[in-house]
Amino acid sequence: MSEVQLKELEAQIAELKGQLTGDMFADMEVRDQIHNLEMKLKGVKPMDSSIDCVGCGS
Repeated sequence: MSEVQLKELEAQIAELKGQLTGDMFADMEVRDQIHNLEMKLKGVKPMDSSIDCVGCGS
C-alpha cells in the first residue's frame, strides 16, 4: 500500500470519527466502517486465515 493510500485511509478514519455521536446504537455502522478501514490500514486479518475476512470485508 502506497503512502498516499495510507494517508487517504487515515483521512477517512478521522472523518468518520468526527461523525460519532456517543450513542452506541446510532454509531454502530460508523464504528464498523472505522474498524474495516483500520484493519486495511494495519494489514490485519483473522489469525490462521490465509484468505481475507468474509465477515468484515477486510
